[in-house]
Order: sequence, then structure tokens, then C-alpha cells
Amino acid sequence: MSAIDSDPILTTPMLELSDTVDEVEENAEVVFDIDGLSVSYGDKLALRDVSMKVRKNQVTAFIGPSGCGKSTLIRCLNRMNDGIATLDGTILYHGQDMYEQGIDVTDVRRRIGMVFQRPNPFPKSIYDNVAYGPRVQGMKGDMKERVERTLKHVALWDEVHDRLKASATGLSGGQQQRLCIARAIAVEPEAVLFDEPCSALDPISTSAIEDLMHELKREYTLVIVTHNMQQAARVAEMTAFFSLAEVDGRRTGTLIEFDSTSKIFTNPADSRTNDYVTGRFG
Repeated sequence: MSAIDSDPILTTPMLELSDTVDEVEENAEVVFDIDGLSVSYGDKLALRDVSMKVRKNQVTAFIGPSGCGKSTLIRCLNRMNDGIATLDGTILYHGQDMYEQGIDVTDVRRRIGMVFQRPNPFPKSIYDNVAYGPRVQGMKGDMKERVERTLKHVALWDEVHDRLKASATGLSGGQQQRLCIARAIAVEPEAVLFDEPCSALDPISTSAIEDLMHELKREYTLVIVTHNMQQAARVAEMTAFFSLAEVDGRRTGTLIEFDSTSKIFTNPADSRTNDYVTGRFG
């Protein structure tokens, strides 16, 4: 396992915070306002009483041990858990309840893109992967120009411009993941969710994705689930630490602390956060 894929915090007491992460803009517009959210799968409570605000043009990271509800929460932000989970509490998106009756789920998922743990390009050409969403959405304009602009946006154009008709599955893992990001932003979303986007990538590809996030947050609001605390320190302005707590005799995902990344990693308010980021547990 490479150094970047493992959690360096387990062997070093202090994370080096990236100087490329901007100062937290506390007055930035609230994109997601989560209040008292609990999520259950059947009779299993997966996540309990989460409240937080995710702000515009910031990177918000979710960290914590496996099974503490990070991916459950991020999938609630674009209704990927519809039909398999029950929610209590509210998630407001730009002030509107995302789960109220009559909300167009297809429109929600266009506005809030998703990039998954493992690259999942369609078995189509590179060009058709990027063009797929805009075509389905009936978006107007020059498709060739849109594809080129989007591939340039994810720093992939120079690598693939002469083989756009080639199968996307022939790209390297890092290239495939950047293509999946291109596919997500081709439909002009407002936010992009990343569920452990680098866990299957090598260190060089991971670095490229992290650099890309710094560029993308200028236009989009980003939320990332990561097990790599160094990655959270490098890319995120805000970090939420989740852990497991006993609820009615069952271990349930709980939000322990949500604050600026610098505070979470250097001066956390909760001893459980401190224990996790210094490698004492987790």
C-alpha cells in the first residue's frame, strides 16, 4: 500500500494542512442545510440526528471509521438512497426541502452530480461518455464544443483529444475517474459529491484528482467522503468527523464534530475527534 493511500496519521501525530486550502468563508451561501437527519435501512438506524450546513464553493470532507454513515449521508444529498432508506429530519437545498412531495428527482440528480469510489465509465467512446448527459437532458448548443470544454476543465483534453472515438474503458484508472468527473459536470450541476473518489487510484492519479478539486470548487460546491485524512487536510475547508455510538444497544453512525479543517486536525473540541485524528482509535 502506498503512503498516499494509507492514513499517514497512524504513524505521525500531526497532519500537515495544505496551504492551497482557502480560508473558510463563514458567510458563504448555504447550499445544503441538514437538520436533525436520521437515516434507517429497515429497522437498522444507520445515522442519527445529523445537523450541518454545507456552503457554496467550498470543499466539505466527511471522515471517520468504516460503517459510521458517511456514504449514507452523501447519498442522501442527491436522493441516491430513495427506495432503500427511510429519512427523518430535513435536507434543504438552497432553502427548499429536497424530499417534499412533487420534487423532480431527475432534476435533483442533474443539479447535484455524483462521482463514485471506482471509476465507472460507460462502455462507450470517450466522446459519448461526456455527451451522454447533455443529450439525455436535451441541452442545446454545440456538443463538440461542450465536450472539448468539459474535458479541458478536468485536464483530460490534451491526453485524449486525438482518440475521442476510442472506448473509455481503455483509459487508465486515473483518466477514467477524471472522465467520470467530466461526465458529472457536463450537465452543468451546482454541486458535485465524491464518494471516496481516490481509493482505487495510484498516488499520481490521486494527486491529479486533488488538484482538480481545487480548480472545480471555483464553480461548484464539493462534498467528499474519504478515509484518507491527509486528503481531507489537503483539499477541504470544512471537515465533519463521524463515529459510532451506542443507540438502544446498537452501534449507530453519529456526527461527533463539524468545523473548519484546520480546527478539526489541530484543535478539535471533542476528545473522540482528537483520538481519531491522532491515531488512538479507528
